[in-house]
Amino acid sequence: MTTTDAAAATLLPTPRRRRRPHAAKSWINKIVGAVVVLWAAATATFLLQALAPGDRATLLLNLASGQSRQRTPEEVAPVNEKFGFTDPLARQYLHYLGGILRGDLGTSYQLQRPVAAVILDQIAPTLALTVTALVAAWLIVIAATVLSAGRPGPLGGLSSLAETVAAGVPHYWLGIILLVVFAINLGWFPVEGGDSLKGLVLPALTLAIPLAGFLGQVTRAEFTRALEQPHVLSARARGLGDTATRFRHVLRHSLIPALSISGWAMGALFGGAVITETIFARAGIGQTLVTAAQSRDAPLVSGIVIVIAAVYVIANLVVDVVYTVVDPRISTS
Repeated sequence: MTTTDAAAATLLPTPRRRRRPHAAKSWINKIVGAVVVLWAAATATFLLQALAPGDRATLLLNLASGQSRQRTPEEVAPVNEKFGFTDPLARQYLHYLGGILRGDLGTSYQLQRPVAAVILDQIAPTLALTVTALVAAWLIVIAATVLSAGRPGPLGGLSSLAETVAAGVPHYWLGIILLVVFAINLGWFPVEGGDSLKGLVLPALTLAIPLAGFLGQVTRAEFTRALEQPHVLSARARGLGDTATRFRHVLRHSLIPALSISGWAMGALFGGAVITETIFARAGIGQTLVTAAQSRDAPLVSGIVIVIAAVYVIANLVVDVVYTVVDPRISTS
């Protein structure tokens, strides 16, 4: 190599140097995308409040008094002045966004409390339910896939059929069946969810079983393909047992596609919690959302929608980090 060639070689970026700017740019794009999603959710919730039919000041007064009637201009004027309901729409919008940036999601019409405080009081049971359901779904998926995927005979076919059926089961139907069978008839679990661990089992399974069916379909297909990869065949040729091969060399690679939708799944679990918490009379953000929607408490409904969007965004960013833990060769794109 000549001196010129050597000098040119030193100027060429190494693969590691090339990957670092690419990864940084990728993370910047993801964060910008997350901000856009949150901004869109906030804008939609603002329009929900501002353009909803009916006078907001009248609605707020009726909720506070428990009487539904028309209000005089003298009655609604102080409310409009306090909350700025008569300000130009653009000014209301900027004030609303500024409040969100400060952590102020408004005041609940019905409860007369800050929306952020109401959500903080109710979000812990829902987080416990959704996280438990996600973990349970993954445990079901891993066990079913490792034990049955790619095996000859009826086991693989029956497992695949069970995943298809589970993925299509509605939460409300499954929750009622579990409640009637295991809580009312057998008495193994409490009828109402409550705060105990036993009270968490049936609601968590109601959310976990359909999700496990959906994730299992994706994982099973990848697992079956991975069984034919050269490194798997080489492991078997070295005398590694079937179960060990499946856990050490196949499972990790088959989890990647299903992991990519786990962020979406977390947001979907929050949506499913609305139905599940109602069925099992369980405290949480779902019950709060149902009550707020029935009473037309627009600020509380809007605040919960923004929180669910934030959970969805954060979960997707966490999934991107988990990618590199499961398989360090994967770079963000």
